[in-house]
Formats: sequence, structure tokens, C-alpha cells
Amino acid sequence: MSTSTETVKAACPHDCPDTCAMEVTVEQRGGRRVAVKVAGSAAHAPTQGVLCTKVSRYLERTYHPERVLRPLKRVGRKGEGRFVPVSWDEALTDIAQRLQAIAAVDPQRIVPYSYAGTMGLVQGESMAQRFFHKLGASLLDRTICATAGAEALTYTLGTRTGTDPERFADSGLIIFWGCNAIASNLHLWSRAQEAKRKGAKLIAIDPYRSLTAEKCHQHIALLPGTDGALALGLMHVLIREGWLDRDYIERHTLGFEALAGRARDFTPQRVAQLCGIGAQEVEQLARDYWQVRPAAIRLNYGMQRAAGGGSAVRAVACLPALAGHWRDPAGGLLLSTSGMFDVDTAALTRPDLLGARQPRTLNMSTIGHDLLHAQPPIEALVVYNSNPVAVAPQSGQVAQGFAREDLFTVVLEHFMTDTADHADYVLPATTQLEHVDVVKPYGHLYVMANNAAIEPLGQALPNTEIFRRLAAKMGFADPCFADRDEDIAAQAFRRAGACAHYDWQVARRAGWQRLDVPAVYAPFAAGGFGTPSGRCEFYSQALADRGLDPLPGYVPPHEGPVSRPDLARRHPLAMISPPARNFLNSTFVNVQSLRATEGEPRLEIHPADAAARGIADGTMVRVYNDRGELRLRARVTERARPGVVVALSIWWKKLTADGKNANELTSQALTDIGRAPTFYDCLVEVARA
Repeated sequence: MSTSTETVKAACPHDCPDTCAMEVTVEQRGGRRVAVKVAGSAAHAPTQGVLCTKVSRYLERTYHPERVLRPLKRVGRKGEGRFVPVSWDEALTDIAQRLQAIAAVDPQRIVPYSYAGTMGLVQGESMAQRFFHKLGASLLDRTICATAGAEALTYTLGTRTGTDPERFADSGLIIFWGCNAIASNLHLWSRAQEAKRKGAKLIAIDPYRSLTAEKCHQHIALLPGTDGALALGLMHVLIREGWLDRDYIERHTLGFEALAGRARDFTPQRVAQLCGIGAQEVEQLARDYWQVRPAAIRLNYGMQRAAGGGSAVRAVACLPALAGHWRDPAGGLLLSTSGMFDVDTAALTRPDLLGARQPRTLNMSTIGHDLLHAQPPIEALVVYNSNPVAVAPQSGQVAQGFAREDLFTVVLEHFMTDTADHADYVLPATTQLEHVDVVKPYGHLYVMANNAAIEPLGQALPNTEIFRRLAAKMGFADPCFADRDEDIAAQAFRRAGACAHYDWQVARRAGWQRLDVPAVYAPFAAGGFGTPSGRCEFYSQALADRGLDPLPGYVPPHEGPVSRPDLARRHPLAMISPPARNFLNSTFVNVQSLRATEGEPRLEIHPADAAARGIADGTMVRVYNDRGELRLRARVTERARPGVVVALSIWWKKLTADGKNANELTSQALTDIGRAPTFYDCLVEVARA
């Protein structure tokens, strides 16, 4: 029997800067469309025909035998994972009645919880937010990943943008600052390799000798949470030596003298002591940064996850203006390109549906505390595009909150995650191959379109359709609840600036649409910063007006020998939990082939720290602090620097030997700027189990 074959243009939806263009090969089998191959598009310049290890296994995830394909209702205790199938009508009718009863008392007692399980603007915060705005539910401050850096860049540069990733191939020096690009930015790493072949120098700044650090010319292994001190130390040397682009500083910056005064105290000797590195490393890095041109910094999110994360990003973001690297398209700094995309948030989410109501805002990073202590109490939680029981900090408290029998919880999911096990209803959602979406990347300059390659499996529905049906059950009759996914995709971007020529139909046919910017450009070559002054603001009056430090500074970790000497004596090791290469946050952990590659949860510990505790390679160890403990198998290795242990993450708790992951030990303390979590600001002790 002959089969017809078609190639469908799609886009990776996951929380990764690469946002790859995918080509899905589909066959007709028995009257249904079946996806048989997923590949990267060679025609898309950022993707270059290559997908990461995770997304290349996307068919395993879509056709996984454990996909949730029918609505499920809980019949066991919360967290036990016992459910029975029910019809969509039964599930939505009961959910609507429960939410209506709570809303009649106070709709703020209902809380949405979501993040970047999909980066799609349609299946993310469009119909869902319309529903919650109409309901008057609590608002959610979505801080768990990027707000410290995003706000820091906005105060400093006026926008979240920077060097075009495609230009890194022409850089003379590339600094990977808290960025394991091989695991989390593979296509930028390819550009860096091209630059390396041309003679570029690659430097990694990271407490952990990651795969990326191993392949760079130099690795500077500073202590977690000390990045701001290192950046100020570089400024000290640049200013001391006169290695400054004074013309650029005069024309395009604000507050240089005040910044120079701040940097004066950060001598290489002091910085070396704070960061746990050599003073000569500070001197040499500053020399390279001035002499090797153009220099580009790839700044990533890990270094923000400490008390002073926002100030640290501000400090690093000042460096290209001091040394004049913004003048070159291959120089400058990149954290995110997201500020280039003018998303029409009001059209997507319809905040006007709130009317005059002003609901409270809860921080997603403190959900554990809020589930137990918020007033008025949280009585209902609707979770989509997230797995908070696994990914939110201080996980023991999060699980305790989700276990409340008086909490009504609805989870939209593909699989029975740690969070889904605590739900009253689990509603089956579609994967990226089964719905329409448009994706705003944060690591390149192309709007990405996703076409549905196959029909939804089982009874799964797109997030948008679930909220449409729930809105109908609630009696919400506003015309916006009838918008099709195609309509929403067409509304996604304002027709202005770099998005002026956005056309959904053009994008969906090609698979992408590049922003309206020159093929080769330097965003701040002639200034043009988006700050109130139009300059790179070393001194921010906006921060001063908020009562915050207007200058970049060094804020010691919440947990460390400076701020908490008592704690540091009892728990002397700093723990970080960067992403495992084969996982993406908690996504892909249940794909057997990927989990088999990762093996089992481990703790990497330096030989000196291991010897002091009688720990040999392969020993089961107990990792603990005042928030909890977990058991991991020790990997004794010099990849972890002395004084730091590394627990690659984020494992589903139900797939570990003791039902716990690294977030058992992390805290709900927040950053100085951005109200973001401090996952890598965490002291522990380790002992043989």
C-alpha cells in the first residue's frame, strides 16, 4: 500500500535560546497522520540543520506510552498518583463549579501557575490569561528564570537585547560567563567554534568545569555568587590602566565617575579573595578584554541565581561600553534578544477583562510559602506549562502545600509529573506536533512559526481549547474567547519597529520570519540605548528612586561566610544545580533514552572535599542543610572546584531513589533586583549516607 509523505514546518517550543526550526516528516497511515521524523532545518540560519540531543528525540516524547490522553480525576491521596478516567464534560463541569464557588467568595483565592513549558505565545499566556483576567484571579509574577537579568539589563541598557548571535563567529574573544553553551545554547557554541578556528580565544567563567569550560582555552572557576565582584575587579584594572574607550564613554554612557569610584575598592587582590581565584586571573582577563578585539560576552542565567544576581548582571553589562566593544557587530554582550520582539501582550492576554479590579500578585518563586501562609489563602491552583513540585525552590515546602486536602488543583499536562500526582484533575494537553503556535525566541532574531503536524492524540486538546471550553462552562461570553489559534498567532506582535512587517501567514509558510534589522548590525554602535537618558546607564536614577543601589555593586550571597558565618561553619559547601545535558528543566526526564544517558542523580565533589569526609567515588552520600536532605551517589572529580558541590538537575522526584531532588535544599530567598529565585545561593554539608 502506498503512503503519502509531507514535510511540516515547526518550531521547538522549549525554554532554550536556540528556538530551532524543525521539519517534521508526516505519513498517512490508516487514515491518520503519523510523524515519522523530526529534523532541524538547514535553511534556518540559527538552526543550521542540527537539533540538540533532547529535541531530536521528540517523537519519543510525543508517542510516549505514558502520555496522558484522557481527562483524569483523583481517587487516591494527594501525591499518591491514583486517578480514574472521566469525560471532558464531567471534568470541566466540576472544575467550573468548584472555581465559581471559590470566586463567589474571593476570586483572588484562585491562582494560575505557569511558566515556560512552552515558549509559544499562543499555547502559553493567551487564552489562559484571558480566562484568569475575566475571572479576577490572583496575578502571578513569573520570576523563576529570567527576571533578575531582564530587569538589570533594562536599567542598564534600556532593553533586553545585545549582540546578534550570528556575529559571534567573527569575534576575537568570547567569554562564556555562567553559560554552558554545549548543553544549553548549542548553536551559539557552533558559532564560537567557527570563531575559534579563525583564531579567537574562548574563556569560561563558571564555578563548575562544564563541558563548555573544558573546551575553552581558559576556565576561571570562581565561587558561586561572586560574579559581581569579578566584574568590578575587571573595571578596576581597565580604569587603572587607562584601557577605556573614552570617546564612547563620553558620548554614550551616564555615571562614569561614580562607577569608577565604586570600582576603586575592587583591587585584583580583594577580588581574588572574594571569588576564590588568583589575582593574576583578574589582571589577565582585563588585559585580554581590552586587547583582543572584538570581544563578546555570552552572559547566561545561572550567575543571576544568587542574592546579588541583578547587580552582577548590571556590572557585567557595563563592560562593553567601558571598553568600546559595542562599536563592532561581533562585540558587546548577549543575555537575551527578547527585547527585540514587540509582543502585543494586551491583545494576547486582554488585561482589560479585569475591569476596575486589582488582584494581588504572588511570586511563583515563593509558591511553597504562599500555599501555606498567604492571606487570603490559596484555595484553587491551576497549573499549566510547569511542574512546580519539582522545579520550585524549597521543594519540601512546595510539596507540603500541594498536599493540602483543602486545595483544589487542576493540572494541564502531557505526563503524570510530580505536580500532576497532586492534582484533583489532570487534563491532557497537546505537544508541539499537535497544535498551532508562534514562538518568540530569546537567542536569535527570527519569529518562529509552528504548524500542527498531526492530529491530537487520544482526547488531548491544546491549552487554548481547554481554556475556551472552561470559559464557556463558566459563562464567559466575551468575543475574545472565540478567537481561533490562527487568530491569536496573527495578533501576537505589534506592527512596529523590528516587527513592523510581521505576517503570520508568511511566517507559517516559511517556518520563520526574520526581524526587520540589517543582516549585519551592531545594536549600540552609536549609542541609542533604551534608557531614560538614551545612554548606557552606569548610574540609574530609576533604581535610586526605588531606594536601591543606583550603581552596580557586589552583594554577597545570602548564604556564605560573609553574610552567614554561623551557617557557613555548619554547612561549608556551596551547592549549585545546573541543567543536566539531557534534560531541560524537568522536561525530557521521563524519556527513557535520555534518562538512561544521564544514569542516576549524582553529586560531583572535589577530591579534597571528598577526602576530608571519607567519601570515595561511587559512595552514596547524604546532602543536607536546615531545609532538608537528599541522597545522591558521589562522583569525585576536579570538575567541581574546592568548596563547591554540583548536583546536575532537574530530576523528577518520583524517578529518584529517595523521592527528592536538589530543590529539597534550595531556598525561597530572592535576588536584589527582579524578585527572582536564588537557586545557586545554597550552603550544604555532605556526609557518607
